[in-house]
This record gives sequence, structure tokens and C-alpha cells, in this order.
Amino acid sequence: MPPGKVLQPVLKMKVDELFLCWLSESSTQAMLQDCLQRIKMPGGPVGVGGDAGQPGPPFAAPALACRPRGLDSPGAPSLSPASTALPLGAASSARSGPPVRGPRRSAGTRVVQTRKEQPLPPAASLSIPTFYFPRGRPQDAVNVDAIIAKIERTFAQFPHERATMGDMGRVAKACGCPLYWKGPLFCGAGGERTGSVSVHKFVAMWRKMLQSCHDDAAKFVHLLVSPGGSSLAQEDFIPFLQDVVNTHPGLAFLKEASEFHSRYITTVIQRIFYTVNRSWSGRITCAELRRSTFLQNVALLEDEVDINQLTEFFSYEHFYVIYCKFWELDTDHDLLIDAQDLARHNDHAISTKMIERIFSGAVTRGKKVQKEGKISYADFVWFLISEEDKKTPTSIEYWFRCMDLDGDGVLSMFELEYFYEEQCRRLDSMAIEALPFEDCLCQMLDLVKPQSEGRITLHDLKRCKLASVFFDTFFNIEKYLDHEQREQISLFRESESEGPELSDWERYAAEEYDILVAEEAMGEPWEDGYEAELSPVDQKLSALRSPLAQRPFFEVPTGLGAVELYEYEHGGDDLPPS
Repeated sequence: MPPGKVLQPVLKMKVDELFLCWLSESSTQAMLQDCLQRIKMPGGPVGVGGDAGQPGPPFAAPALACRPRGLDSPGAPSLSPASTALPLGAASSARSGPPVRGPRRSAGTRVVQTRKEQPLPPAASLSIPTFYFPRGRPQDAVNVDAIIAKIERTFAQFPHERATMGDMGRVAKACGCPLYWKGPLFCGAGGERTGSVSVHKFVAMWRKMLQSCHDDAAKFVHLLVSPGGSSLAQEDFIPFLQDVVNTHPGLAFLKEASEFHSRYITTVIQRIFYTVNRSWSGRITCAELRRSTFLQNVALLEDEVDINQLTEFFSYEHFYVIYCKFWELDTDHDLLIDAQDLARHNDHAISTKMIERIFSGAVTRGKKVQKEGKISYADFVWFLISEEDKKTPTSIEYWFRCMDLDGDGVLSMFELEYFYEEQCRRLDSMAIEALPFEDCLCQMLDLVKPQSEGRITLHDLKRCKLASVFFDTFFNIEKYLDHEQREQISLFRESESEGPELSDWERYAAEEYDILVAEEAMGEPWEDGYEAELSPVDQKLSALRSPLAQRPFFEVPTGLGAVELYEYEHGGDDLPPS
């Protein structure tokens, strides 16, 4: 027994011990045998002597009748003869009085013996149909043999019935998939190792796919996922996106600037995870992919020649804006920025306390995200989209994580005051009178309308349609003043607007891209010396209004053999955005 543990009696063991002691008494065994014989007698037990029509007394005080002798201690007072006479009677002894225990004992025994256990009804779960389909709901109408036959006819048109990467577009259409599934199909069948795929290997792969994956999301995950995995990591998207860069007509100009492939791919991957990975786990599951619009955007790649029209994930203009903003902050061009660099964004609009929270790890993910107090380009993509559009679920979660200092899932009044103090100091330095915290707090509570008084939760902010105003009030001085000045005008515009409206991020990216193009146009007269060298690329880039070729590269980059999402090899190989 462990030291210090106190012995405690176990009641059940003690009761069992006393029962066995009582059962081993000879008088107890004689009494039980007598009761058993009377039960077996024909006609049941009847009274002997006395009035036969009067029933005997009830079988009372079993605890006194059945008390074992071993319980009587020498010092304990003995029971009276009247109370101990019943259990001490022998089976063969003559009885002059009416039976005391017999009738009630036997009646009670019969009642117990007649009770039969009713069979349990069948479990209700057996009748509930299957409702969970992690790989999609099976479809009975799928004719696997017909699909396989169509694939075989397509492979028969290729030399030796082997398809290269250039042939996989026709194979994808034979499978009933969008055109830009060709890259995942080629890699899923092992083509990246051999350079081509045989008809037998592809048919075996696709037949297994049809039998195990029953919707597009499950098929796409199965094609891209690493062996042994069940969800998509960021690296799994690289072959698919590299094929998009290589073959999409809207990105044809990038063939002459292959050193920017990794930057574009990294940006698109971060935007995919920003929108699709709602669990913030760093891995996209079938369910998350199924609930998103990503596969619909992949299907649109085939029909949309202008890549910039696909603003949710693939827009090159959006990539260019993000990369240029990062380039302006990354003064040493090592593709890592520290707190001082990030603080310069938008002319120091974001408070110092919020910058510290961003670098604290509240919203940065992955093993290599933070490196000596710096964040990578991948993290900057998340920051910039969240900063410029605070209405999306991911951006609300992003800033809520930053403001939730203790991580309890609730923004307390202390945490709000912590961030508002710096806003007041900055307003004072600008000779602007700041609202007292109590007045500001009343405005924000009226704005958000939290369900619990004095506690603002993530759900409260997602219900609120003005979450951007809430966040900007506490850590973005420029946008806070902007909201205060044009509040009435913005409300008027919202009431007058018709048709689909651009998101805050799309509006910001379009405005910034136009500014960058205008700046490049103003600098053209001083750069005529480079025009002759880059004229072929310049024509293609100008068609997409890209300033990439309108300025010379400051230094010649080295070839990038692989895309690193969080950590890049640097040391003179970084690239300017133009």
C-alpha cells in the first residue's frame, strides 16, 4: 500500500462476509430446508393448530431472525427469547402454534419465480440509414465500365498507349474531369517518375478511384495527397499549380520569368489555405474542400483566359500587389521581415501592440514560420489580406486571435482597454481629442451587441456586420479616422449600390494595382535603355498591364529548383517585383 494512504472498509465485502457466516450456521440451514419442504408440500403450507382460517403473522423482522451468532459479542446484551425464537426452530420440531413464516415466505418466493425477463426490443440504430460519407455519397448510376472504355479509346490514340504530360488534358476530359486536373491525374498515376503513364497503370488507378471516392472533393484529395495521408498539406499543391503556371494562357508571359514561379505559387497556396482551411490546422480535409468554392474555380480555369478574373485564388494582379507590398517592407530583401519592417506598412497605421501580437505566434503557423523574430512572405500574405478585408470569417478569426491576450476565447474589457490606450496616445499626438474609453466601449458594445454582457466572443463579431469598424477602432488609427469621417457617406453608398459588389480586398487590390501601373508609366522615359533587351517579354506583360517588365531586374536571379513555402534560400538571389 502506498505510504500515507488510510485503510478504509469496503461495505460490500463486509456484508458478503456476514452473509456467508450466517448461511453456514446449522440452524440457518435447517430453517431453509424446512421452508423448502413446506414449499414442495401439495396444497401449499397451512396452519397447524389454532384457527386455520386466520392467517399467520407476517414474515417480519428478517434482520433479527437472520442475525448470525458471530455478531453477538460477549459484552453485548442478548436478545429476548421472544425475538429469537423464530429463527432457532428446527425442521423436525413440533409446532403447536400457527406457522409464522411459512405462508408469507412461500408466497414471496412464488412471486419472484414467476417473473420472467422480457426480451429486449431490437436496437433502434439498426434501422438508421448511413448518413456519414467521408469520401462522398456512393452513386448507383455510375457506369464504371463505360468510363474505363472511353479512357482506353483515348489512350489508343497515343504512341504505345502511353500518355505524356501534354496528353493528359485529353485524358482528363475522358475521365469527366476539368481540364486542369491533368496535372494531379498525371502525378497520381506515377507519371512524374517515368515521364509518361501507360494505359494499364492509369486504368487501374482510376478504377480504384471510382470505387473508393464518390465525389470531386474526395478524388482531388486522393490525387494530390502524399502517400499515407488523408488531408492536403501546402506542399501537395505545388505540382498542380506548377502545371497551371506552365500551361494557362493567362500566365504565358511568366514563361520568360520563371524565377517568379515560386513566388506566384506560394501566394496562391496561401490564399487557398486562407479561404479553405477553416480549421486553421494547416491541412485541408475533404470536408473543407467540399464546403469551399475552390474546385469550382479550378473548373473555371479552363474557360477563363484572363487569369485576373479569378480573383478568389489565381489572380496574377493580386499576387503582384502582395509581392510589391512585401518588397517595399523587406529592405534587406531576404524574404523575411521583422516587427520594425511590418510597422512601416501603410505609414505606421497599425499600433505597436498589435504588431507585437502578430509576432507573438498568435496567428503564425508552421514550424518554420517564425525565425529569429521575423515572419516570412507566406505569413505576410495572410496579414495583408486580413488587414485590408476584415469582413471575412478568416480575417475576423485572425484579428480576434491577436486581441485575445489570454487565449480564453473572449475579449474582456481589460483587453479592449489595453489596445485602446495606444490609440488615445496616438490621437493626442495628432492633436485630435480621443473619446474616453468608457464612451468608446459603449459605442462598441452597441455596435457588436454581444450575447453576454461585458464579454465579446468570436461568434458575436461574426454576427456583427461592422466587425471591421470594431477592429480598426482598437489598432488601426488611419482606418479608424477614415470610418469616423465618411460613415454617413458610406452608408449612403451602400443603400444606393446595385448588383454584385466587390469585396474590400478586391477593391483594395484593384486600386493598388492601378497605382503601381501609373507609377511605372511615369518612370518609362528613364528606362529606355532596357527596352530593347526585354521587348519580347515587355509586349506580353503589357497585355496584362503588368509592370513586371517595365523596369529592369536589379540583379540576375539564380534558378529555383524547388518551391519553399516558409523558408527560402537567400543571399543575393531575391527578386525585385519589377
